[in-house]
Amino acid sequence: MSAESTETAALRERVRALMPRAKEDLTALVAMRSVADPRQFPPEECAKTADFLVRAFTEAGLRDMRRVTTPDGTDAVVGHAPGPEGAPTVLLYCHYDVQPPLDDAAWRTPPFELTERDGRWYGRGAADCKGNIAMHLTALRALGGQEGRGFPVNIKFVAEGSEEQGTGGLEQLVPLQPELFAADTLLVCDTGNFALGLPTATTSLRGLTNVVVTVSTLKGEMHSGMFGGPAPDALAALVRILDSLRDEHGNTAVKGLDDAGVWDGVDYPVEQFRTDAGVLDGVSLVGTGAVADELWARPAVTVLGIDCPPVVGSSAAIQAKVRARVSLRVPPGIDAADALRALTDHLTSAAPWGARVEVEPESAGQPFRARTDGPAYRALGAALREAYGKDMVQSGQGGSIPLCNVLAAQFPEAEIALIGVEEPGCLIHAPNESVDPSEIEHMALAEALFLSSYGTRP
Repeated sequence: MSAESTETAALRERVRALMPRAKEDLTALVAMRSVADPRQFPPEECAKTADFLVRAFTEAGLRDMRRVTTPDGTDAVVGHAPGPEGAPTVLLYCHYDVQPPLDDAAWRTPPFELTERDGRWYGRGAADCKGNIAMHLTALRALGGQEGRGFPVNIKFVAEGSEEQGTGGLEQLVPLQPELFAADTLLVCDTGNFALGLPTATTSLRGLTNVVVTVSTLKGEMHSGMFGGPAPDALAALVRILDSLRDEHGNTAVKGLDDAGVWDGVDYPVEQFRTDAGVLDGVSLVGTGAVADELWARPAVTVLGIDCPPVVGSSAAIQAKVRARVSLRVPPGIDAADALRALTDHLTSAAPWGARVEVEPESAGQPFRARTDGPAYRALGAALREAYGKDMVQSGQGGSIPLCNVLAAQFPEAEIALIGVEEPGCLIHAPNESVDPSEIEHMALAEALFLSSYGTRP
């Protein structure tokens, strides 16, 4: 057996032996209701979670672990550990805040109590992103951090406290205190494998622009019996406008945006997507491209909400003014500002009957594409292959992580890799979120192997 395979086998056994400790970590973390919204949960829950990270990562071998208040008023947790002289620096990122549980009645287990069912660990944040925190701790312990053996690279650690709220505290902190983030490689651990057991690096993130469109046609609501017919209905006008955003096949059809992109990474089989997305039997997918093209290489429009009278309580009235919230996801290659202009122009020009249309920009974020030709990606691919016994694939993600663009702009020479434990079965952000413990085990091993091999790069 070669020296390298001996080291891998030893790390694998250390990680496996640490899995009961990982479950203890995750049990404690899930019990902390760290929703970063004081209107829903006490701020003390986030503070308690931050303090837990300070203690746990100090014990795992990091130094100067502390809370740093970010411009949005929430606390990030930061720390570091020096490696050998001349070794590269790796930033380990995660976030400790979680989504609210939503409908408690929809949970089959208590949302803030880690519960094992059918081999998976259930609880809010079990995957997103506290499962990644457990992964980091397990990898650092496997490398002997808690034993004082040191690490093969310089390590920086950052845990965000308000990622799910999207208030941008950490993004604003990067240019204010860049020394906390500066690294040769940044492991952004808030994604996961394309499928359970298939090692994956997320290399593409869609950008985002949200708008609120308001349509007005009358000075006030009018009786539909007396005026219905010739009187222009604002709700009917809005329906026509929104319908124009997709063609007859369901393709996003915002004028001026390229809708012919092709994804060059992993394929997404139709039946797998139908299962992952919970598409009802007999309901067709929309769009004419492959699933991966539609998800990761082309713009996608979604109507998020409509303000109009609800069915219960509605009256016989023609609506004078209604509005809708529209979201447009944009792939790498399309500038979010250009997408906003195109969406605004489309909504305005699509108005029938001379209806008055106002479009209010709400939020925006640029798409992201990782540079994958550097030494960190080569080392990461090798580490994932050793951990899983399968070659690493590359996938996109429909969601946005604005921090990646901020880090790329601040550190243009750094390699940014998105990995983690959040495979599709985790149901992140939904009731009954869970994590497969085998993903924590394999990803912790892969991270430990990466840190070891990257530290000895030629």
